[in-house]
Amino acid sequence: MNTAMDMSNDSTKTRVCPWYMAYTFDNGLRGFFHNPAAILGPYVSPGMTVLDVGCGMGFFSLGMARLVGESGNVYSVDLQDKMLARVKNRAQAKGLDSIIETHRCAEDSIGLDVKVDFALGFWMVHETPDISAFFREMHAMLNPGGHMLVAEPRIHVSRRFVTNEQALAKEAGFSVAAEPKVRLSRAFVLKKDQ
Repeated sequence: MNTAMDMSNDSTKTRVCPWYMAYTFDNGLRGFFHNPAAILGPYVSPGMTVLDVGCGMGFFSLGMARLVGESGNVYSVDLQDKMLARVKNRAQAKGLDSIIETHRCAEDSIGLDVKVDFALGFWMVHETPDISAFFREMHAMLNPGGHMLVAEPRIHVSRRFVTNEQALAKEAGFSVAAEPKVRLSRAFVLKKDQ
């Protein structure tokens, strides 16, 4: 039984947001709703290696780069080349290109052989074709004690769907450490204990 497909019956379809739609929410007003320092600050600090999965045009990647500083690293991962090109351009314009490295993932795998201290999956986990496999890969990439923040768009991802995501994350070895309030989102923080 494919859990991701079963979960998609909850009015959420497994699909990827097209690159041109990112402009509808990744604009000058987004910082008012989603302040990267406020959302990620409790989990990201200078010198960390962090991962932004489904980074889109890099809104959170840029914020993470400021938080990790020159001694840290940000891996910005997306399926779409146009998104990654935009991340590179924005990072260069902000002087953060030495901190941010982009990587094009496959549809069914992140495909990076790195260990990270923190990972972010913002408004994207519901788009993965196999959520169980995604969480297993994330668990393998995180260092012990590492955290992953997952946020799903409240407008089209139900509470029931998020509860199912949490169950799949637990099956992958995570514990649910918190459920922070993130505007327009249903969010939870996962922790890798070992």
